[in-house]
Amino acid sequence: MTDHRYLVIGGGMVADAAAKGIREIDEQGSIGILSTDVDTPYARPALSKKLWTDPDFSWDDEVDLHTADATGAEIHLRTTVVAIDRTAKTVTTDDGQRFGYERLLIATGGTPTPLPIEHDDRVIDYRSAEDYRRLRGFADQHAHVIVVGGSYIGTELAAALVQNGATVTLVHPDDVLGGSMFPADLAAAFERRYRDAGVDLVGGRRVTDGHGTDDGVIVTLDDGRELRADAVVSGLGITPNVDLARDAGLPVDDGIVVSATLVTEDPDVFAAGDVAEYPDLVLGRRRVEHVDNAQEQGRQAGRNLAGADEPYTHTPYYYSNVFDIGYEAVGRVQATLRTVEDWAAPLEQGVVYYLDGDVTRGVLLWNVQGQRDAARQVLAEAEALTPDTLPGRIPTGG
Repeated sequence: MTDHRYLVIGGGMVADAAAKGIREIDEQGSIGILSTDVDTPYARPALSKKLWTDPDFSWDDEVDLHTADATGAEIHLRTTVVAIDRTAKTVTTDDGQRFGYERLLIATGGTPTPLPIEHDDRVIDYRSAEDYRRLRGFADQHAHVIVVGGSYIGTELAAALVQNGATVTLVHPDDVLGGSMFPADLAAAFERRYRDAGVDLVGGRRVTDGHGTDDGVIVTLDDGRELRADAVVSGLGITPNVDLARDAGLPVDDGIVVSATLVTEDPDVFAAGDVAEYPDLVLGRRRVEHVDNAQEQGRQAGRNLAGADEPYTHTPYYYSNVFDIGYEAVGRVQATLRTVEDWAAPLEQGVVYYLDGDVTRGVLLWNVQGQRDAARQVLAEAEALTPDTLPGRIPTGG
């Protein structure tokens, strides 16, 4: 059995941030990272962003997080944990190895929602660097790729592929691309940008079936239509990997239930990242699947593993970059909410406030930089603000 003072289950950005957080408090304690991945921790946003758009952006210098070099962590790749024994303070892997711990962090991330298609190398549920390498191969061949999903991953992939010479069909459930997130006029402008770039949009549809052929893939839609392509890739979200925690007797709701200090009901077991349901000071108890949360929460979990006992007070944001559009969002960004729009340049640069009644619950920064803290402040003060006071509250850069 291999023992570590600090053991992390999961090898993503949370694990990297946690190892670095540990080292801020404890310079010597041994750190073990157990990862199912074939790559050491890397900057996941690059997989749908800069690796596609910046030819000078390198894997070794800017994507690989060099976790072991920076922290001395012992990283075990291709390692799947199947059980946690909280009494013995050990974990067991699928090949029978055991690892002991003093403090444990569960950072198991999520499993991509699979397409209802028999999988082979031409069907990709996009999540990992290995998936990026497979999809990049199709783009380099200028293949026809069907992208399934209209959320930020699906839209990023469609933009990335078409900008790299692929023929792209984007299948999404909204009548207008982005219609479930953005006000109607902004969604229409967003969709138009994709059409202008040459993306074939199939809106209001879902994939129900499909199969491979000798030379590609056939995808069946819920209206019975069939689409043919060389490959299909999905960005349909994830299911958090909470089974280990549940099987170990830890409380699980939408995610693994943790306190403000990211500890479970077991004082020696913590959780962070996509799997953690935690109390946000501004927005209430929630689970967040975005990179800002992975980095900030991972670092705080690492510090707390090493004894800091500090609350996680950060309200995370998420962001996307497609074509010449960059947007950031804090809180609930849903088209079903009432909106107040404040544009420096109509539909090109501005702020959209999302309200439940008269209370602001989300802020969208559209091509507006450096105002995330201002957006967080609006949400923190939301009960005291009225809709008529919102325009001008956050500088739009105009």
